[in-house]
Amino acid sequence: KQWYQRRVRGKNEYNVTGLCNRQSCPLANSKYATIREEKGVCYLYMKVIERAHTPKEMWEKIKLPRNYEKALEIIDKHLIYWPKFTVHKCKQRYTKIVQYLIRMRKLRKKNTKKLVSRDLKMEKRESRREAKALAAAQLDQSIEKELLERLKKGTYGDIYNIHKDVFEKLVDEVEEEEEEEESE
Repeated sequence: KQWYQRRVRGKNEYNVTGLCNRQSCPLANSKYATIREEKGVCYLYMKVIERAHTPKEMWEKIKLPRNYEKALEIIDKHLIYWPKFTVHKCKQRYTKIVQYLIRMRKLRKKNTKKLVSRDLKMEKRESRREAKALAAAQLDQSIEKELLERLKKGTYGDIYNIHKDVFEKLVDEVEEEEEEEESE
């Protein structure tokens, strides 16, 4: 077995490397810089000790141009007297962000089929409900036919307690049948 040291991830949003150690922790350093992306635009964030008394304005935000070389020059210009580690990690992070932004643009341009998940549980439930509704509808139709046959035979006599819409429908059907018989 090979022993390795587990790396602890830094969870601070301004962390430039993503690791939790003394050099790359924005909380432990009063002088710190990082690169962040917001809605496709990259910014250089710099934390300086002079602004420590106002946490809201502690981070100076500088917009980087979309041109890669110009952005690296701006990073060099603003971080000229900073530790080499910080400058290198900022450039490294900027490169990484630019690469994933390029990949995102390419993927957006490409017309790929959108995958839509199917909820099989819901589909089964709906199919069961439809089957039950069809069975109930067939039952209603068969009952209605049986009642019509009995009405025609005169099983119930002269008194009918039928819903108005159903009665009108029955009268229309009887009239249509009579017309068909007369026309033949």
